[in-house]
Amino acid sequence: MSKLVVSTLENDSVYGIHEEMLKDVVRTKTYQNVIYQNKFLIKDKVVLDVGAGTGILSLFCAKAGAKHVYACMSSLLLEIVKSNGFSDGSSSSMLLFPLPKWMGYFLLFENMLDSVLYARNKWLVDGGVVLPDKASLFLTAIEDSEYKEDKNGFWNSVYGFDMSCIKKKAMMEPLVDTVDPKLMVTDGRLLKTMDISKMSSGDASFTAPFKLVAQRNDYIHARVAYFDVSFTMCHKLVGFSTGPKSRATHWKQTVMYLEDVLTICEGETITGSMSVSYNKKNPRDVDIELSYSLNGQHSKISRTQHYKMR
Repeated sequence: MSKLVVSTLENDSVYGIHEEMLKDVVRTKTYQNVIYQNKFLIKDKVVLDVGAGTGILSLFCAKAGAKHVYACMSSLLLEIVKSNGFSDGSSSSMLLFPLPKWMGYFLLFENMLDSVLYARNKWLVDGGVVLPDKASLFLTAIEDSEYKEDKNGFWNSVYGFDMSCIKKKAMMEPLVDTVDPKLMVTDGRLLKTMDISKMSSGDASFTAPFKLVAQRNDYIHARVAYFDVSFTMCHKLVGFSTGPKSRATHWKQTVMYLEDVLTICEGETITGSMSVSYNKKNPRDVDIELSYSLNGQHSKISRTQHYKMR
């Protein structure tokens, strides 16, 4: 029988987060299918589950025939491991398997990417693989006048007091929410693909150009970022998307409202660039700079906005 070795690294005060992730069927079933349908990647290997949480992925790997599974997370795993008939063990070869918890909102917010890369560099043996190994960040634009007005207009009169000075600062905070695909005005364009098996820590900070093409005549109130995940080492390519047109996940989408309302015609393009970097004071936070230009029939504008995910 496969054995689970639990390393207790964190406290147990995040049960709500664990429940949310386990109930994310897209995320959890994709990993289960990857493991059970690609046992050649798991069987007789040693697995390191970085940030294992409840250990559900560790348990999948153990059931798929892993020689040993090293699960790094909280002490709640000890009880789960015992309840499912697994015990401690050790080995020297290793297959590195990072839990998707490293992926935060906007892919990079509150992430554990550095921990995954550290484990990869320190313990991954020749021939070992990282699952998943690719993550791609995308951008689109939406019409969302009703919510934007509610978000901004709220500060004009708060129980009879003028708090409009907060409005601009509130606009700097991206909103994590599920976007109705009917609100999408432009196509979705790739910003950045990260190869987890090869990238370095610094690659998570980047500047990427974009060109969004309007699919209809409409207004644009916000940009929306989402990401896709791929397991390219499987027998058949497997992955999932957190985009508006895909089945909802607990990551949802990241909405960045614009100061302006853009009037755009079908076929017109918004060009620009997005810069992403970790905050220097708190590396779990993300700073975003969005520059964009539209030279259309009804709107001509060029602006740069800054956002802070805290």
